[in-house]
Amino acid sequence: MPLVCLTDFQASAQERLSKSSWDFIEGGAGDGTTKDNNVAAFKKIHLRPRYLKDVSEVDTKTMIQGAEVSAPICIAPTGFHCLAWPDGELSTARAAQAANICYITSTYSTCSLEDIVTAAPKGLRWFQLYMQTNRQLNQLLVQRVEALGFQALVITVDVPMLGNRRHDLRNQLDLKSNLLLKDLRSHKGINPMPVLQMSPIDSSFSWSDLSWVQSITQLPIILKGILTKEDAELAVKHNVQGIIVSNHGGRQLDEVLPSIDALTEVVAAVKGKIEVYVDGGIRTGNDVLKALALGAKCVFLGRPILWGLACKGEHGVEEVLNIIKNEFRTSMALTGCRSVTEISQDLIQFSRL
Repeated sequence: MPLVCLTDFQASAQERLSKSSWDFIEGGAGDGTTKDNNVAAFKKIHLRPRYLKDVSEVDTKTMIQGAEVSAPICIAPTGFHCLAWPDGELSTARAAQAANICYITSTYSTCSLEDIVTAAPKGLRWFQLYMQTNRQLNQLLVQRVEALGFQALVITVDVPMLGNRRHDLRNQLDLKSNLLLKDLRSHKGINPMPVLQMSPIDSSFSWSDLSWVQSITQLPIILKGILTKEDAELAVKHNVQGIIVSNHGGRQLDEVLPSIDALTEVVAAVKGKIEVYVDGGIRTGNDVLKALALGAKCVFLGRPILWGLACKGEHGVEEVLNIIKNEFRTSMALTGCRSVTEISQDLIQFSRL
């Protein structure tokens, strides 16, 4: 039976993966309330289509940070792709390049940055950074990604410490011991041991430290994990170039707002001064349209990419991207939008229930 939607890939991936790998990819923090609400929140937004428009040609292309992508549907940073497929991030990068979209490579990749760039030399790539307590390591990583042609630095801000992920605790999952993180292995002057043990995430990193990061790179800086207007306003004040509205796929603090519900206040707070993106719960082309109608410049897919990877490797990721891009094009046509610039808040209405 063909896989025709993203949830088809979800079901197939679960059949193919071990229980511990599936639980790691799919699990949320706490009771999983936020993880589930991320998806459910989109269903509370209704579409208001406009008809009798010429939609014989529909253009899904858009720009993010000055670069063109084939659609406002890109790949969020997720770690440990080798859990899903032997070639891991190499397959993901090749699929992103083929689709002409952006792939945010995780700090916790299981393939080296150099190998990822070699696999997809023409791909649009950003690098996601978890700030480590070892500042020298942070600087080396930033300089390395800049030299390799990454075009933006995405700092994840919602992990000052790891969330309460019960599935991983029950499964006694120990990624530190089982997977060598190629981008966080030994550098000159740094003890050659797995960096997750050597240099944990820096829980002291704060707004005042952003100026140091800005001093060591020319790359645009995107903050991933913003959920409030207060933090959005601070992001503008600190001269970053973008925000990804995100609750980490419900994997960090449970019972926070679904990402799509937090998007409106963040977009209003930045007043068009910086680009705003969103991830979390996006499963259909309609979801993409709703996110753009609420002011997102682009959406980022997390778990669905890993589902595709687990099912068919590079070709599975390509299929996932093609399915949701085609659904998005259909959603645009059926609501009367010929380009992404025609997508506006007039196209949606929130449920009164």
